[in-house]
Amino acid sequence: MHQVVCIKRVPDTETKVKIGSDGKSIDLSSVKYDISPYDEIALAAAVELKEKHGGEITLLTLGPGEAQKELRKCLAMGADRAVILKDDNPFRDPASTSTMLASYLSTVTFDLLYFGNKAVDSDGSQVGIRVAQKLDLPVISLATRIEVNDKEVTAHREIEGGEQVVAADLPCVITAQKGLSEPRHASLKGIMAAKKKPLEEIDIEATGEKLEIVSMETPPARTEGRIVGEGVEAVPELVRVLKEELKIL
Repeated sequence: MHQVVCIKRVPDTETKVKIGSDGKSIDLSSVKYDISPYDEIALAAAVELKEKHGGEITLLTLGPGEAQKELRKCLAMGADRAVILKDDNPFRDPASTSTMLASYLSTVTFDLLYFGNKAVDSDGSQVGIRVAQKLDLPVISLATRIEVNDKEVTAHREIEGGEQVVAADLPCVITAQKGLSEPRHASLKGIMAAKKKPLEEIDIEATGEKLEIVSMETPPARTEGRIVGEGVEAVPELVRVLKEELKIL
């Protein structure tokens, strides 16, 4: 079984975001990077299946050569090899991202292709589904559990009020939701082994973008809250504030 896990290098979630001087991009001068958390979940799920069924896990990212650091971390978690499609545009839109990934993936034979449900920087939830469409493959999004046999994958998805079970033929695209697996920590042995695992950098032709960011601005500062009273005695004053001051009743 060959599994491919797409990894996105994103600003660390503790990064204090600053808007760049152009007013429409993020200032990356002091940003620290990490793996998008949903991609870590996808990788952990792939490693679990590898432990059950054998095979190989390939990591794939679209990004700069500096992404080697994040990919080595993923290799230490159990992946076998990694590929960087070299791209220096840190703000690439979902349309061009999916086109460039699909262009490379169309040359690869695999059984399962994973994406995180969303990347924590753009929060778009688009790329995995777009890639599946471009490759003409079935896609199961927001998977919380998967089981695989020789020709089919069965996935569980949380829906309002219950759970949905979906089956699809292999090869198939999966987007990982929380609960699919628990992200793994790299062992010292895994870190040492990752240094020797193959990591390939490939020049890829950039695709024109369809989305333009016109401007960015930080959200307005929140006003401080206030306590209008305690217990049931506070209800009349609370209702008055909601009706007369905030005008939301």
